[in-house]
Amino acid sequence: MAVDRGEILAVVHSHPDRPPLPSPADLDACEEGGIPWHIVHVGKDDAGAVVAGEIHTFAPSGYEAPLLGLPFVHGVHDCYALIRRWYKRERGIVLPDFERRDGWWDDGVQNLYLDNYAKAGFEVVPDGVADLQVGDVILMQIRSKNHPNHAGIYIDGGWQWMIHHEYGQLSCKVVYGGHWLQVTRAVLRYRSQRS
Repeated sequence: MAVDRGEILAVVHSHPDRPPLPSPADLDACEEGGIPWHIVHVGKDDAGAVVAGEIHTFAPSGYEAPLLGLPFVHGVHDCYALIRRWYKRERGIVLPDFERRDGWWDDGVQNLYLDNYAKAGFEVVPDGVADLQVGDVILMQIRSKNHPNHAGIYIDGGWQWMIHHEYGQLSCKVVYGGHWLQVTRAVLRYRSQRS
């Protein structure tokens, strides 16, 4: 790893065939890393040769990604990242960022939620969906052979709203019921929320 070789002063990456403007995932990663970023536009000249173009530089500035409307980027803007953002913003709780490989839900080895929920301060709600409270994490199993691979946060008792970030979709708010209820496998509650 680069950090093993010395201090990392900046991150440089490219945006092939598009402007070198930071995406929400780039902005989040810059904030998380606490160091400047440089994005290089890469394209082709008239002869077809690859050329570097404009460079855009930015640094941590306090950016906070929105909860809703973000494109899915595994490990940066996914369902667990949404849970982390919600808890930090709404409860002032910083949850650990567990390493996760894309496709972990089908490798038969890693189980992101069941292996880590207690380490993050959660416990299973014995009555599950019958006792939902705002802030509860709903674990679901969608197109996975092995275990729960998706999660949402229950945010409103009136209309049963849940926010979630499904693979390949924008983060969004949905009514919790129907399909979502059918694929639910467990409900987790942060320990300090216990009634």
